[in-house]
Amino acid sequence: MLADHLPIYRLRLRTDRLELRLPATFDEIAALAEVAVAGVHDPGFMPFGIPWTAAEPKQVARGVALWYHRAIGRWETESWTLPFYVFHDGRPIGVQDVKGIEFTATREVSTGSWIGRAYQGRGLGKEMRAAVLHLAFAGLGADYATSGSYDGNEPSAGVSRSLGYREDGIKLPVVQGVRRTEQRWRLSREDWEAHRTHEVAIEGLDDDVNDMLGLGKEPS
Repeated sequence: MLADHLPIYRLRLRTDRLELRLPATFDEIAALAEVAVAGVHDPGFMPFGIPWTAAEPKQVARGVALWYHRAIGRWETESWTLPFYVFHDGRPIGVQDVKGIEFTATREVSTGSWIGRAYQGRGLGKEMRAAVLHLAFAGLGADYATSGSYDGNEPSAGVSRSLGYREDGIKLPVVQGVRRTEQRWRLSREDWEAHRTHEVAIEGLDDDVNDMLGLGKEPS
């Protein structure tokens, strides 16, 4: 089995309504690509630093599939991205990733996500971010988590605030030829513990997974 060689495929995060895991089949990758094609955000507002949703539908779908394969294909213990697919009622509805760079030294992760428009407005975005924060802090022993949101993306900023993040400065990237303001957010272990709102179960986190994440053994 693939999980014998890439044990991150055994990793599962479960909340009351969601399951986060890597896709088990090419059909699941294709299904998520179709969710992206159906729409991720208001066409009049670009919430991403890389405007991947601005392409033609065929390119959007292809980009979703290629991004997943890049994340796995470029895996290194010192620089990794867990590209969790988010499943609701057995169907993929979005992506919630969690990234670590030199994690054993920094004990810091960053996160990014998107969810199909048909599933927005139900609190699922907060629930899926809460899931990977639980993995980071309770499972991997992180000290900090970071995120970002562009001015005008109040749903993303609202999720960060509600989960205990604090403002952590701004960046001024150029997106589609226009200077944008990106609010940076930082969450400490203490603030995470004070704002925990969801029950999260972690399955499959063992020594082999920790080896892939550069940890070598489960945190004590």
